[in-house]
Amino acid sequence: MTETPKFLLVDDLEENLLALEALLAREGLELHRARSGEEALELILAHEYALALLDVQMPGMDGFELAEIMRANSRSRHIPIIFLTAGSGDAARKFHGYEAGAVDFIQKPIEPTILQSKSNIFLDLFVQRQQIVAQRDELAALTAALQAADRQKNRFLGVLAHELRNPLAILSSGVSLLEMPMEEADTAAVHASMRQNVRHMSRLIDDLLDINRIENGKISLRREKVALGDILPHALEIARPAIDAGGHALTVSLPDDQITLHADPARIVQIVGNIVGNAARYTPNGGRIEVTVVKSAADAILTVKDNGVGIPPHQQSIIFEMFGQSDNVRGISGGGLGIGLALVKQLVELHGGRISLVRSEPGEGSIFEVCLPLA
Repeated sequence: MTETPKFLLVDDLEENLLALEALLAREGLELHRARSGEEALELILAHEYALALLDVQMPGMDGFELAEIMRANSRSRHIPIIFLTAGSGDAARKFHGYEAGAVDFIQKPIEPTILQSKSNIFLDLFVQRQQIVAQRDELAALTAALQAADRQKNRFLGVLAHELRNPLAILSSGVSLLEMPMEEADTAAVHASMRQNVRHMSRLIDDLLDINRIENGKISLRREKVALGDILPHALEIARPAIDAGGHALTVSLPDDQITLHADPARIVQIVGNIVGNAARYTPNGGRIEVTVVKSAADAILTVKDNGVGIPPHQQSIIFEMFGQSDNVRGISGGGLGIGLALVKQLVELHGGRISLVRSEPGEGSIFEVCLPLA
């Protein structure tokens, strides 16, 4: 936000200050008055000025002494100074003034057009300097954002390489094993492992494609009236492999009343499956996952609670950002790319809903809540 330009008017005579105010007053400009050099210095400590108009002949500290003090101070040395003098305009006097730091002299009685013209120059310079400072700050913020994005991209590429390399290695080993003579039971185990890793790779690629479509505005919802109780089992089925692999206990609680949404069933399945799948992957073996659905006046509220690794407080604000994984889940096998919750958030918001992290403690688990408007 740019600061309103200010002029400092210094003269020991009230009538001179009133005359200066009348000549310089305009919208968008503040005029501050001082009756002495000491009073002017107090104002300079509190404000930034585009121009200082100093009377040379004042009792006590005169204009020259005030200018010398201003030039010696880092806060005020950049303020342009115009001396107002009723005395002679001889060369020695002007040299003294310029040596004290003046940029110009104006003789009294003051010619209004000269004063206004010269003051306009310094007003314009001050505004331009403010704009340059604002642009500099914007560029600095943009540079910092780009650097953060670059670091995030590099981290994402590292995670992507890790997440794709592991299943590819398993698939390669599986192909090599299948080329060798094996018992039927062993062959079935290899096929199961290969299918699991193909599903993992497919999930990663589907998430990447969905994020790209949403960000480019190319994803659309195929809305219809659906009963949440009918599509919830399909969503939980998507997370079933991760639940079974971890040996977790899953409990589901639904209200007796039917909950109807005007939504895209496939995307609701994706939303719920992603959150429950995350809970399963980030919960140590033998954990508990609770899925609860309640109905409010305007929303269906779905809560997913686990007793998993949890999220540190300082990282809870980034989990819905792209690639915003918590440190607690990095390195977990099948942990994903850190785009699942970002995708879920965008899909929920496309439905006019909201998602939030209700509570999370490291080592104690997390509670996520999704609110979707009723049909």
